[in-house]
Amino acid sequence: MSSSDIFIGETIGTAILILLGGGVCAAVTLKASKARNAGWVAIALGWGFAVMTAAYISGPLSGAHLNPAVTIGIAIKDGDWSNTPTYFAGQILGAMIGAVLVWIAYYGQFQAHLTDREIVGGPGAQDTTAKSVEAQEKGAGPVLGVFSTGPEIRHTVQNLATEIIGTFVLLLAILTQGLNDEGNGLGILGALITGFVVVSIGLSLGGPTGYAINPVRDLGPRIVHALLPLPNKGGSDWSYAWIPVVGPLIGGAIAGGVYNVAFA
Repeated sequence: MSSSDIFIGETIGTAILILLGGGVCAAVTLKASKARNAGWVAIALGWGFAVMTAAYISGPLSGAHLNPAVTIGIAIKDGDWSNTPTYFAGQILGAMIGAVLVWIAYYGQFQAHLTDREIVGGPGAQDTTAKSVEAQEKGAGPVLGVFSTGPEIRHTVQNLATEIIGTFVLLLAILTQGLNDEGNGLGILGALITGFVVVSIGLSLGGPTGYAINPVRDLGPRIVHALLPLPNKGGSDWSYAWIPVVGPLIGGAIAGGVYNVAFA
C-alpha cells in the first residue's frame, strides 16, 4: 500500500465511521429526530455497523485501521512503524470531516434542540448563559454526546481503566481473528467480526464512559464541536478529553504486546 492510498483510505473510512456512528448518536439524542430516545442498544448497533461499513469501504486502500489504537497494535505486532504517521493523519482528518457531515445531515435538529428552552434553559440544563469560557467548560454542553464521549461517574482511574480494557478487547480480537492475509489491516471476514466485537464492547463495557476505544473518534469530533457555530452548545469538556485518547492508545499497545507473547 502506498502512502497516498493509506492516507486516502483512512480519511474516507474514518469519515464514514464518524458519519454513521455520530449519526446514530444524533438520531437518538436530538429533538425532532424520528429515532429520538431509541436507546443504548440502537447506539451500540449503530456503531458496530458503522465500523463494518467503513472497514469494507476503506479496506482495499488502507487495510481499514480507522483507529490509532489499531495502527499501534499492528505496528507492535509487526515491528514496522514506517506508515504510522500517515495512518494517524488520515484518521484525524477523516474523523473531523465525519463530524461536520453529521452536523450538516442533522442541521435542523441541532437548531431545534439547542434553541429549546426545556433543553438549554430548564432545571439541571447546561448553563449556556455563562459569560466566561471557564464557567462553560466545567461541564459538557447539551449536544456534546453527539460528537464525543463522557463518563457517567467522573473517576479518572476508573474511566481510564475502562477505556484501556475495552480497547484491549477490540485489538486482541482484531489481531487474532480480524486481519487480512498480509496481516496489515482488516480482512473481509475480519471487518464483519470487528463490527460485532464493537457491538459487544458497547453493550458490555460502554456504560461507564461511552466507549470511545478510538482516540480520533473522540478527539476529532470534539474539536469540531468546539469550532462549529452551534447555538447554546456549552462546553466541550476538555478536562476529560485526554482520557479517551490516552486510554485506547495504552489498550492497543498492551494488546499488541500480549499478541506477540501469547499468539505469535
